[in-house]
Amino acid sequence: MKAVALSRESAPALQDLRLPPPLPPAGRDLLVRVQAVSINPVDGKQRAATDPATLDTPRVLGWDAAGVVEAIGEDARLFASGDEVYYAGDVTRSGCNAQYQLVDERLVSRKPTTLDFAEAAALPLTTLTAWELLFERMPLHLDDRRHAGQHLLVIGGAGGVGSMAIQLAHHAGFTVIATASRERSADWCRQMGAHHVIDHRQPLQPQLQALGISAVQIALNLADTDHYWDELGQLLAPQGHVGLIVEPRGALRIGDPYKAKCIGIHWEFMFARSRFGTADRIEQHRILSRAASMIDAGQLRGTLSETLGTISAANLQAAHERLASGRTLGKLALAGWDD
Repeated sequence: MKAVALSRESAPALQDLRLPPPLPPAGRDLLVRVQAVSINPVDGKQRAATDPATLDTPRVLGWDAAGVVEAIGEDARLFASGDEVYYAGDVTRSGCNAQYQLVDERLVSRKPTTLDFAEAAALPLTTLTAWELLFERMPLHLDDRRHAGQHLLVIGGAGGVGSMAIQLAHHAGFTVIATASRERSADWCRQMGAHHVIDHRQPLQPQLQALGISAVQIALNLADTDHYWDELGQLLAPQGHVGLIVEPRGALRIGDPYKAKCIGIHWEFMFARSRFGTADRIEQHRILSRAASMIDAGQLRGTLSETLGTISAANLQAAHERLASGRTLGKLALAGWDD
């Protein structure tokens, strides 16, 4: 099969390779023929953490995909051959930048029928991250709009996770304030459903006060945990919540005002379930299934901003560089394989 991988000879550069296809699926695994992939910060982190000297065999990265089920393991019961699916998968296993991939069916859902493969591949990791952070890590509710009148701040609203978090919070009834530093990214946040957009390069509190907002009940810091830590402690309302996805560079003071206000601090890492083999892995199947239904019903929208050609080393390298620039809107995807 065709694949893009790191090898002992090429790392840290990506390389177009021919690799043996995976073994037939066993247990609850699916064999998926990959049609499109998307790029996330985890790709760059895993690439940087890979020591070429340790690679006895090439390492395939990539953890956002859409494709077609080719075969199922003997214990798989959620899918059949021919089903069109989307998933983020398991960071401890071989990734999706290959024509065929094995993935546990409990991490997979049928893709939205209204989206093509590239649009679907842009969604799984960021959707799971935003959904788990909002509605599992925090005591928030998606459907009954009990959060009407409450304010939710998204720092880094134009990124992949921010694009989905804005939509989910809007659907849950929050007044959503997103941050962006450029007019183009501010426009993107508004398209995703943000009610207000402020500049994260400037102090946040005066900008919120100018909007008549004295405090926020929920803050999602999706950009720089250390930089905004002290300011969020001041902005959050008593008994509020802060959600985090970026590893801090140093120690964080979790005493006052966080302690005095009883602020809940919540970490999200959507690979935790697959990495540790938790008994509730099936929840990712359920989340992605619900998200697909909401997209097909017009309640959520796709977050793909650009497709950068077919799946190849050159195009993946360009996508990694674009993402590392910090100026990407939404998600980037690659679709199809060269003949």
